[in-house]
Amino acid sequence: MATGITAQALDERLRELLAPTRLEVIDESYQHAGHAGADGTGFGTHFRVRIASPLFEGKPAVARHRLVYDALHDFIDRGLHALAIETLPDT
Repeated sequence: MATGITAQALDERLRELLAPTRLEVIDESYQHAGHAGADGTGFGTHFRVRIASPLFEGKPAVARHRLVYDALHDFIDRGLHALAIETLPDT
């Protein structure tokens, strides 16, 4: 069953909640065909997020990642299986 989750939807949510200065959301689901969490469509289950935000300033990596996970919590509930997070320096 398809999740219906898109890179654009994740992008919009992160922009709304974290006001990033840099953001890239990549759907890598096609690379995980046949793996745990893959839904057979090649979309909507495995994503990579590269993000910089002023909200990350002074926070350790774990806290920055928690902000991203919290922003995307409902997508995880809907079937987002894997999320690779790369936090970047705010520019």
